[in-house]
Amino acid sequence: MKSSREKMQRRAQRTRTRLKKLANGRPRLSVYRSSKHIYAQIIDDSKGVTLAAASTLEKDVAGDAATGATVELAERVGKLVAERAKAKGLTEVVFDRGGYIYHGRIKALADAAREGGLQF
Repeated sequence: MKSSREKMQRRAQRTRTRLKKLANGRPRLSVYRSSKHIYAQIIDDSKGVTLAAASTLEKDVAGDAATGATVELAERVGKLVAERAKAKGLTEVVFDRGGYIYHGRIKALADAAREGGLQF
């Protein structure tokens, strides 16, 4: 019997494999969600470098919130990563939900990144 962690890793790998085929050279907006925080980074897989990143660990995002596990903070992270990407001249990315269900904080981050100017 596989553990839930192993199942999650397989879903994430399956998603990434599919995205690499569809990317056509576009960078990947990868999302990681823990129980207390949410992280987003734009990765250029051909070079293996992170181009832009944002998370709820940053003071200007979280402010005085007790935890970073809210939809509102996920929206802030999405907008911030979109701003940082646009500052570097990136407008098109592929969205890597990382094996998570497209719902709640993941969906809020993606919608905010779209509003911020990223296309995916």
